[in-house]
Amino acid sequence: MTSQPLRPSYGEGTLAEVMPSAAAVLGMPGVHDTLQMGHVLPEPRGVTVLLVDGLGWGALRSHEEWVPKLGALGGREMSATFPTTTPTSLATLGTGRSPGEHGIVGAAFYLPENGHILHPLTWRDEPHPLAVQPDATILERAQRHGLAVSSVSPRAYEHSGLTRAALRGGEYRGADSFGDRVAEVASAARTEGSLTYAYWPDLDRIGHVHGVDSDAWREELRHVESLVDRLLDVLPQDHVLVVTSDHGMVDCLRRVDLDADPRFRHGVRYFAGEPRMRHVYARAGASEEVAEAWQSALGEGAWVLTREQALEAGFFGEMIDEHIDRIGDVLALARDDVALVSDEIDRTVSSLRGQHGSLTADDLMIPLLMATGRASRG
Repeated sequence: MTSQPLRPSYGEGTLAEVMPSAAAVLGMPGVHDTLQMGHVLPEPRGVTVLLVDGLGWGALRSHEEWVPKLGALGGREMSATFPTTTPTSLATLGTGRSPGEHGIVGAAFYLPENGHILHPLTWRDEPHPLAVQPDATILERAQRHGLAVSSVSPRAYEHSGLTRAALRGGEYRGADSFGDRVAEVASAARTEGSLTYAYWPDLDRIGHVHGVDSDAWREELRHVESLVDRLLDVLPQDHVLVVTSDHGMVDCLRRVDLDADPRFRHGVRYFAGEPRMRHVYARAGASEEVAEAWQSALGEGAWVLTREQALEAGFFGEMIDEHIDRIGDVLALARDDVALVSDEIDRTVSSLRGQHGSLTADDLMIPLLMATGRASRG
């Protein structure tokens, strides 16, 4: 176990720099190619960003013999943002901003604007997505600049609250199957100046149920390799494919039942988040007492911080004042293979083997792979 939680490398190499870098190499002003995509191909005519949900850097490296073509792409590791969870990461990717700026601060978190817990993965119309995240996304800005912007993602997500808050802009190309995704990405890439976002959710689903150390996960990773290889076959030679992820994953073999110990309820109004990163909302004046109680109960199973300590450490990146109260008064970040479970709060999620959300290397570090297409344009 690491002695301290890792900190995302904001401004240097996180998900927040992916879409701005892609837009920059396509000539959009006001953004920078921090990730040096231009070194892969100077002045490309298009960029596709493929986000493979749940593909951690460590897990990819430890399975290279299963996916030699994927491993041969080289690339490097970079960090997701915090919490290391899909809603926060997709909002970071889509806006090019830190979680403290865009305000989607977890898998479930308190919205002081309406006094309720927001669950972004099941969010539809209330509260209105533009009220929660009003700033223009990179996709919107790129479209206004004249780039041909597309999102290739499952049809069910087109009108979700998270899509409308964090990934709005351009043409939504609904794609549910392997073939759908390849065909839609290839179609989008035919237009010069194309910026395409594509999403692959299946690896994450398998990992949650079976764990990363499972034959099912390894077989699904082979599907990811097939997808990447096929995309490179259909993308033009003047097009860059970027492969990354939203978080890693940990097989959680130790479970701490938050419902079974009264220390987790004393002074607490409610808690949210997910099993590896809990937002704990304390009663007025009880934050320090709650933090001490949770740390005493969890011992070396978690890092427990007050909100102020987390902000001072820079875990959320640059912070907008109106988003501060969305963060728990206390944060509990699971260490090693621990999950902080609660049947009362999130029974289904708590039952899963594979988890993420914390700031260990396996939660935080993700791949950044880049390659050019192989097809002739014509």
